[in-house]
Amino acid sequence: MSQNQTLVALQELIDVVAQLRSPLNGCPWDVAQTSETLIPHAIEEAYELVDAIQTGDQKSIAEELGDVLLQVVLHAQIASETGNFSLLEVTQGITQKLIRRHPHVFGDQQVGSLAEVEENWQKIKAAEKGQTDAEEKLSDRLSRYKRSLPPLQAALKISDQAATSGLEWKNIDHVWEKFFEELEELEQAIAQETPERQEEELGDLLFALIQLARWYKLDPSAALQGTSQRLIQRVQKIESLSDRPLTDYSLEELDALWEKAKAKLAQEK
Repeated sequence: MSQNQTLVALQELIDVVAQLRSPLNGCPWDVAQTSETLIPHAIEEAYELVDAIQTGDQKSIAEELGDVLLQVVLHAQIASETGNFSLLEVTQGITQKLIRRHPHVFGDQQVGSLAEVEENWQKIKAAEKGQTDAEEKLSDRLSRYKRSLPPLQAALKISDQAATSGLEWKNIDHVWEKFFEELEELEQAIAQETPERQEEELGDLLFALIQLARWYKLDPSAALQGTSQRLIQRVQKIESLSDRPLTDYSLEELDALWEKAKAKLAQEK
């Protein structure tokens, strides 16, 4: 496909989105959307793209990239209607940012490694905000991770950065002690305290578990995704072994099917 065809196709998408947002003859659902109401859709589309990439299905990747692109165009259309910004500012902004942050490509800077590229990127990023690495507060950096990353990834990054700044355990035994301490506190909260306090203690326990993952160099997001996938596979196997809806089975029958499914999946590995 030529560059002109790509630009024509992009303009067609922009025009379609503008039509959908038209109060006169657009789609009521699209007209009703705001940037805030679209947040769940933006997150969902991003995760669906990640899933498509992980499965390696090129057709699905192309489709999901289209859904992500729609989110960009739709958010820009909404902003343009109120005079805040348009897709022009979005595209110009990211282009200029890429040029600024790659002086080794678009300028005369020399780099010797990937680590140096990443280091320069962070320095340029901090300079754009009027800060040096030394001037940026740790709390500001941690807050940025909380805002910009999914909860599990944010917690791991926050834990790592806090440790790099000196807020670290002396050894792994202390991390395990903290984990069991938080487990006990959650049990007490479940038995005696309000749902709000229970949620706080659950968060503390999850964070302690993420600390363990960091010490053992494990990826908590990948681990949880793997567990979810194994559960799905077992449910699929149970459904293939059953001759009626799962809701028609007793708990004992479901337990038997579960064990049979586990055994069959183990044999198939």
